[in-house]
Amino acid sequence: MPDISRDEVVHLARLSRLALSEAELDEFAGQLDSILHYVKTVAEVAADDVPPTANPSAITNVKRPDVIVPGLTPEQALSSAPNAEGNRFAVPQILGENE
Repeated sequence: MPDISRDEVVHLARLSRLALSEAELDEFAGQLDSILHYVKTVAEVAADDVPPTANPSAITNVKRPDVIVPGLTPEQALSSAPNAEGNRFAVPQILGENE
């Protein structure tokens, strides 16, 4: 006997405001019954002594040590810029004055 009846699918469709044809009601009744069967199967397999896990593999984050290295000077950074003003890149204005 199925876990969900066609009448329950009609009720769910009405609550969801879905207009389903007779064929769709029969199809969805079978699909929902399969889903409920799979959920029951998974619930039977889950044991109380098995801790919940997000990933079955033990994953550790590999980190490199932070090493401070000198960066570019403003002159080096701006040396290839098409346009610079002072110690800044100059770009075309995209917004109006009041924006």
